[in-house]
Amino acid sequence: MTAALHLDDVHKWFGSHHVLDGFSLRVEQGEVVGLLGPNGCGKSTVLNIVCKLLSFDVGQVQLMGEPLNELSYRARGLVGLCTQHCALYPDLLPAENLQFFARLYGLSDKERNQRVAELMRNFELENFATTRVGQLSGGWQQRLHLAVSLIHRPKLLVLDEPTAAVDTEARMDLWRLIEGLRDSGTTILLTSHHLAEAERLCSRVALMRSGRVVAEGSVTELLARIPGQAVAKVQSEDKKAIIQRALDLGWPVRQHDNQMRLLLPHPLSLREIIEALDGTQVSAVSVQPVTLEDAYLELMSDS
Repeated sequence: MTAALHLDDVHKWFGSHHVLDGFSLRVEQGEVVGLLGPNGCGKSTVLNIVCKLLSFDVGQVQLMGEPLNELSYRARGLVGLCTQHCALYPDLLPAENLQFFARLYGLSDKERNQRVAELMRNFELENFATTRVGQLSGGWQQRLHLAVSLIHRPKLLVLDEPTAAVDTEARMDLWRLIEGLRDSGTTILLTSHHLAEAERLCSRVALMRSGRVVAEGSVTELLARIPGQAVAKVQSEDKKAIIQRALDLGWPVRQHDNQMRLLLPHPLSLREIIEALDGTQVSAVSVQPVTLEDAYLELMSDS
């Protein structure tokens, strides 16, 4: 099957700044791929190139098997974009916003009316049919923004930190909507600073640093690259003693933000961990299974 998106050895310079340095990524049809990395690593540049808002200097980019450079403005009809900043008209009603963007994409009157009604229903916007968008909460505005990005039935949905500006409850609602899109076969490229979001929504994750992908795979595959099955987070006034004891036990030690993380070869109870550290000055300890956050910290520190 033709990949929905394929970037191969892409380079981009802004003056002397080499923003993308051989960036490569493949997104298969029906996949949800998360692109994760620190600020300034080039994620937004990648998305702008995919959405044909920015050109690239070297490399190849294909969208649905066709070179992006040859698709001209038709490429924008293949991609739907939803960012953390709502690109909506606050003085219009939800359906009026949907109608406006449907016209921009050239939908016929019949298709436009059907699609607007479908999205109003599927995104539960009908209860706000007479409410101007500017009066909606941030979460409901973002829900409408997501619906707008789907108005033309794009082949690839690009989500650029879609839940960054909403509260926890709205984030959970948006996650459920995105899960529904994923389960219906929508192809999605997602960027996020919420690692739990990527772990929940993505079928595959690519970790990015300094303009290139440094690790990629399913969440399970990335977790398998951590030398441990559980993480004990330990607080102590005598870090050297804790580190030495952990090393004696064969537990790799990682320190992030002045926090000690002991990588356990298999899950242990709190009692077992405390007994193993007996004789050291432990002030607090917690244990949890390894998560994507642990994989991110481990693999990005090696890059």
